Amino acid sequence: MPKPSTLNPQPSDPMAVTKQVRIGELRLGGGAPLLLVAGPCVIESEEHLLRTCEAIKVICDGEGVPLILKSSYDKANRSSDRSFRGPGLREGLRILQRVKEKLGVPVLSDVHEVAQVSAAAEVLDVIQIPAFLCRQTDLLLAAARTGKPVNVKKGQFLSPWDARNIVEKLRSAGTEQIVLTERGTSFGYNNLVVDFRSLPVMRGFGYPVLFDATHSLQLPGGAGHASAGLSEFIPYLARAAVAAGVDGLFMEVHPDPANAPSDGSNMLRLDALQGLLRQLVGIQRAVAPYINEQSAISNQPSAKGCRLTAES
Repeated sequence: MPKPSTLNPQPSDPMAVTKQVRIGELRLGGGAPLLLVAGPCVIESEEHLLRTCEAIKVICDGEGVPLILKSSYDKANRSSDRSFRGPGLREGLRILQRVKEKLGVPVLSDVHEVAQVSAAAEVLDVIQIPAFLCRQTDLLLAAARTGKPVNVKKGQFLSPWDARNIVEKLRSAGTEQIVLTERGTSFGYNNLVVDFRSLPVMRGFGYPVLFDATHSLQLPGGAGHASAGLSEFIPYLARAAVAAGVDGLFMEVHPDPANAPSDGSNMLRLDALQGLLRQLVGIQRAVAPYINEQSAISNQPSAKGCRLTAES
């Protein structure tokens, strides 16, 4: 099988400063500070979302971390038809608009069908394409044509170099407001692993990359009627991703994950957020001078370099 060229990019590609995506007054990529996308997996109620997001905002403000609030109005791909899906498009967008106005922060949520995109674009500051739908051309084009930033989660079944096709589809609709998110790769049944090579590979396309530190620890369908997860490893993967030069983090956060109606087993506890953010900001400050420079040290063989042989 031929080796994809993007696994061996030119030395300056993955380490260079990416394009900068603007989300209201916030900046993602292009050497901007580490950004966080966070919130509960699904909208449980207006009161719950407001209370949770307000607490997240207070923590992010205190640590100097730009914040985009995230919650889904409809979890359309739950394992079971008995699982809680959320309030639906109309009520969910109303609640997100309320949170946006009250807290003064941008909001992000998923769209699942082309028919949802227009209404969602009236409220959302970032339109997200779920991982299972990342190759749906019509959905990608409709989202891109809104003019809003589009965050596409790389499918669990997709190689990082194949995400270039996602970028090209979005660009064909006239947008440069593109964000890609790594959220783990299928590894046998009911398991995901993270190949951290994907972060520089996808950054090499020239657009910001987020790392989803919570869904990457999902065990899809691992509970039979629902997914399970390994939330105890969230800090380890998050720290590794920031050290690798990711532009921002995506983390689902909940005050009581054990009783959350969706993805509780892979969400971060709200009371663990501040300490983790403090660590991540410190790591990003340490590695930023090396990540965001064109003259990054390369491990590529030079014309003058020696080649090892089997006899060496």
